[in-house]
Amino acid sequence: MARGRLRIYLGAAPGVGKTYAMLSEAHRRIERGTDCVVAFVEHHDRPRTEVMLHGLEEIPRRELEYRGAVFTEMDVDAVLARHPQVALVDELPHTNIPGSRNAKRWQDVEELLAAGIDVVSTVNIQHLESLGDVVESITGVRQQETVPDEVVRRADQIELVDMSPQALRRRMAHGNIYQPDKVDAALSNYFRPGNLTALRELALLWVADRVDEYLNEYRSEHQVSKIWGSRERIVVGLTGGPEGRTLIRRAARLAEKGAGGEVLAVYISRSDGLTSASPKELAVQRTLVEDLGGTFHHVVGEDVPVALLDFARGVNATQIVLGVSRRRSWQYVFGPGVGATVARESGPDLDVHLITHAEAGKGRLPLGRSARLGRSRIIWGWLTGVLGPVLLTWLLTGAAPEVGLANDMLLYLALTVAAALLGGLFPALASAAVGSLLLNWFFTPPVHTLTIADPKNIVAIAIFVGVAVSVASVVDLAARRTQQATRLRAESEILSFLAGNVLRGETSLEALLERVRETFGMESVALLERADDVTPWTCAGSVGPQPCRTPENADVDMPVGDHMTLALSGRVLPASDRRVLAAFAAQAAVVLDRQRLRQEADQAKELAEGNRIRTALLAAVSHDLRTPLAGIKASVSSLRSDDVEWSEEDRAELLEAIEAGADRLDLLVGNLLDMSRLQTGTVTPIVRETDLDEVVPMALGGVPEDSVELDIPETLPMVHVDKGLLERVVANVVENAVKYSPADTPVLVKASSIADRVEVRVVDRGPGVPDEAKERIFEPFQRYGDSPRGAGVGLGLAVARGFAEAMGGTLTAEDTPGGGLTMVLSLPPAPGRRPGRPDLSAAVTS
Repeated sequence: MARGRLRIYLGAAPGVGKTYAMLSEAHRRIERGTDCVVAFVEHHDRPRTEVMLHGLEEIPRRELEYRGAVFTEMDVDAVLARHPQVALVDELPHTNIPGSRNAKRWQDVEELLAAGIDVVSTVNIQHLESLGDVVESITGVRQQETVPDEVVRRADQIELVDMSPQALRRRMAHGNIYQPDKVDAALSNYFRPGNLTALRELALLWVADRVDEYLNEYRSEHQVSKIWGSRERIVVGLTGGPEGRTLIRRAARLAEKGAGGEVLAVYISRSDGLTSASPKELAVQRTLVEDLGGTFHHVVGEDVPVALLDFARGVNATQIVLGVSRRRSWQYVFGPGVGATVARESGPDLDVHLITHAEAGKGRLPLGRSARLGRSRIIWGWLTGVLGPVLLTWLLTGAAPEVGLANDMLLYLALTVAAALLGGLFPALASAAVGSLLLNWFFTPPVHTLTIADPKNIVAIAIFVGVAVSVASVVDLAARRTQQATRLRAESEILSFLAGNVLRGETSLEALLERVRETFGMESVALLERADDVTPWTCAGSVGPQPCRTPENADVDMPVGDHMTLALSGRVLPASDRRVLAAFAAQAAVVLDRQRLRQEADQAKELAEGNRIRTALLAAVSHDLRTPLAGIKASVSSLRSDDVEWSEEDRAELLEAIEAGADRLDLLVGNLLDMSRLQTGTVTPIVRETDLDEVVPMALGGVPEDSVELDIPETLPMVHVDKGLLERVVANVVENAVKYSPADTPVLVKASSIADRVEVRVVDRGPGVPDEAKERIFEPFQRYGDSPRGAGVGLGLAVARGFAEAMGGTLTAEDTPGGGLTMVLSLPPAPGRRPGRPDLSAAVTS
C-alpha cells in the first residue's frame, strides 16, 4: 500500500489561522469529490472555527479516564477502520493522555500515513524540537510539547500561514483567540510585539530553508547543473592577502541589495604541502565574514579556477567576487590569471565581479603558494629548451644566414638562459645539448657534419655549453633557495601566530584542529588519547567528516608523548611538513591540558563560591538569629520565675511570643539551608503531576487569614512540579508580598493557563520596585531599600527563584497596573489536557 501524503500548515504563533486554513482546504477537497473526514480538530469555542466544522464528517473521539477526569483523544482505530482518503488532524505536537495508543499525536499520524491515508495537520514554529532553546530565549517559556523536526521535514507539502504581529494582537484584543479574562495576560506576556516578530522571523527562515532543500533535491534528482538564481548567493574567492577584507565587505553590500542574499567566502589551497596564506589574515577574514552573516569554507584543489567554479556551481551561487590580479604586466606571459580564467569559464548564469583594491598590480603575494617552479613554467621551459633551438635554427638558416658563428652562439646562449629562467636546470641542459648539436651541424665548418675543422670552434662550443650549464645551475639553485626561504617564512609565520594565540588562550581545541586541517589541506583531524598502552583510544576533539578513531586508520599520525597522537586523514604529508605538524600536535596537547585545567578551576571556583556563600550566611544571620532566641529565652525565663504571679492572659501572651519566635527561627533556618543547597547544586526536585488548588492554600499558613485573596479555577491543568518546592516558592513570594502590601489591601493570588504554561500571579498594592531593581531583589541578602523591616536576611525571593528554576519554571517581577508589584511564577503543565483548557497550538483567522 502506498504511503499517504502529509500536508502541514505551519504558523509563527497561536492565532494566525492554521486550523481555519486546514478546514477551508477540507471544504475545497470535498467539493472536488474527495473523501475527507475530521479525525481530530479543536475549535476551543471560537465561533468562526466552529462554523467551518459544519458540513464535515467527524470521527467520534475516544474517551479516556485519567485521575478522575474524562478526556477525549483521536480514535486511531476508528479512523483506520473508516479509511478515508484524507484525515484532518489538528495539533500535531500534542501529547496524548496516558493509556492512549501512542504517546504523541504525531505517532498516531505516522500510523495513518503508513495505512495510505493522506493527513492534513497544523504545527506552530515554537513546537519544533530543534528550536526549543531559541524559543525559550525569546519568550522565556520552555515548550513541553514538541515534534521532531524530521517529522515536519518529511511532509510532502508545508504551507506557511502568516500574519503580522499587529494584526495578531488586534485579533487577540477583539477576543477572537481567547476568552476576555485571558486577553490582558496574553498580550502582556507571550503575545508581546517583540516575541511575535521574533517567532515570525523563525517561521519564515525555517520555511525558506525547507524550500531551499526542496530545490536542491529537485536539482540533484534531475541532474540540473545549470545555476538557478532563485536567491542571491555570492561566492568570494580569497587568496589569503589583505585585499580579502575589501572583497568580503563588497560582497556583503551586494548581498544586502537582494532579498535573502547569502555570502560564502572560500579559500582554495593546493594539496602539495603547507598552504601559503597567512593564518593570521585568514583568521581575520573568517571572523569578518561570519560577523557579516556569511560562512567561511576551505577547499582543496589543484586547479584554482576549476575548484572555485565547481564550488560556486555546487552551492547554486549566482555571483562570484574576485579581486583584480596582483600580477605585474610581464607576469601575464605565464597565463591569464585566476580572475580572467574564471570569468571566461563561468558561463552566462554566473556573474563575475572583479574588484579593484590597493594591492592590484603590486606583484604576487610575498608567500606564493609554492616557491617551486609551477607546472606551466616547467612546460614553457621544456618547450623553450627543445623547440626553441629548432625554431632559431630555421630562422638563422632561412632569414639571416650570414650573422656569423659568434652571434649564432650568443643567440643560442640567450635561448638557453631563457629556458633556465622558465623551467630550471633540466630544460636548460636540454637546450644546451640541442643547441650545441645544431650549432655544430648547421653553423660550424664543415657544415652538415658533426666534425669541427677549426680547433677554436671546439673551444667556443665548449665554452657555450659550460656557460649554459652554469647559468642553468645558478637559476635552479636560486629557485631552490627561494623555495626554502619562502617555506621557512611560511613556517615561522604559522608557528608565531599559533604560539601567540595559544599563549593568550584565544584558541579552543576545535579551532586549533580546524587550523591544522586548513593549513595542511586535510579532510579531517582528530586528537586521540588513551590512559595506557592497552586501553582503547578515545577522541578528545575532532573536526571534519569521519575523523579517524585510531592512529592505524590515519593517513598521517603525529605522536604527542606516549599516550596521545594527532591523526589526520586526506593525504600523505611530505616529510618536510612533519616539523610544523609536530608543533601543532604539541600545541594541541597544551590546549587540551589548558581546557581541563580551566574546567578544574571552574569547579574549584564553584566550591569557593559555595564556601563564600556559607561564610556570608553565617555572618549575615548573627543578629537575625539572636533576636528570636533572645525573645524566646526572655519569655521562658519569665514563665519559670517564682517571683511573679502571671495571669492566664499574660501566660498566653508569653507562650504566643515563644511560638512566634520559634516559627521565625524555623523560617530563617529553612531559608538558610535552602540557599546553601541551591548554591551547592544539591537540589533534586521530585517532579510529579500536581494540582495547584492543593498546594497554594497549604502555602498560606504563615500569613494572616484575611491578607490573601485566592483565585484558582478548578479547570486549570495539573502542573509538573515538586510539590514541596512549589509550596516553599509560593509561601516565600506571598509572605514577601504581604510584608510590603498595605494592611487593608489583601494580596491577590491568581492562577491561569496561558499557552503551554501555567502562571501563578501574586499581586500586591505596595510601593513597587523600580525597573532597575527588579532583578536585584532576587539576589541573596537583598531587601528592598536595604530596609530592616520584618524578619529575615533577604533570602526569601532568592530561594523562591532557585526552586522555581530547579523545577523547570521561572519567577519574574513586573509592575502592577495602578501601583504595586506582581510576581509571575510560570510552571510547566503536566502531559495531557483538561477539558476546556485554552490550547494555543491551534488558531483561527478573524
